[in-house]
Amino acid sequence: MSGLDEIISAANIHAAARDPDTAHLMIGLNEVLSSRSVPGLEVQTEQAEEGVNLKFVVTAGTVIEKPVHLCFGLLQEQGIQRINIRMEVRDSAAIDVMAHCVFPYGKDIQHLMDAEIVLGAGARYNYFERHIHSDHGGVLVVPKAKVHVGEDARFRTDFELVEGRVGQIDIDYDTTVEAGGVMEMTAKVSGRADDRISIRETGQLVGEKARGVLTTRVAVREQARAEVYNKLTASAAFARGHVDCREIVQHGAFASAVPIVEVNHPQAHVTHEAALGSVDRKQLETLMARGLDEDEASDKIIAGLLS
Repeated sequence: MSGLDEIISAANIHAAARDPDTAHLMIGLNEVLSSRSVPGLEVQTEQAEEGVNLKFVVTAGTVIEKPVHLCFGLLQEQGIQRINIRMEVRDSAAIDVMAHCVFPYGKDIQHLMDAEIVLGAGARYNYFERHIHSDHGGVLVVPKAKVHVGEDARFRTDFELVEGRVGQIDIDYDTTVEAGGVMEMTAKVSGRADDRISIRETGQLVGEKARGVLTTRVAVREQARAEVYNKLTASAAFARGHVDCREIVQHGAFASAVPIVEVNHPQAHVTHEAALGSVDRKQLETLMARGLDEDEASDKIIAGLLS
């Protein structure tokens, strides 16, 4: 099996990879293995001294009908993958992106991603990123992004790392939303052993009627540690926002959450909710009464949190 075939198999995207009407870009380590575009989507790739530079442009008024698949993989046990991305979704354009980050054998791997995302007026961008790691805990993931959401545009991102060991992850997203724009940012991460999780997400609602939601779901077990910092600022009339962080802690694990809300306009409103602790005892007892042991019941509750 070739490296490309193995990455496709690990990400389980066989149908998308074969479909001539589905755009994709697949990178192994720092090499472009396969690329396909569709009308209205411009893709540029550049081999840098260390890593790969990528630029995507969705032309104004274009709606990409099928999700675009991005696949970033390392099949080696060691290596550094560095990806620099600029995504432009121009006025009234729309795109959905499915990103698959596959490190099934990683023992000493770094996946470093810097992204700049710009949405024009009335644009829509949905981004789902799913990670598949080895059980060695030797993967360092550092995704950073600067996002600008134009007037009446919609930006949604979902980050999921629940398969394999986390290793160490350091998420840093900073989003600005103009008038009438909407941002929704969700992160779901499950850590165990000595995994380290750091999530920092900030949003600035700078335009009238801008809206934003920051949602974090984290479970840590054994000696894992998680630190979450979410900040949402509303500085325009009728801006609305909410920060929601929930973390489950088991065994000798540690979790902290810092939800910060700031309001700089008398007609803006932002709320927050944070809950940290062990699995809910009542839920646990209900599941155990149905025949599950305590560990099985706990796993089911955590799976529900991260679903």
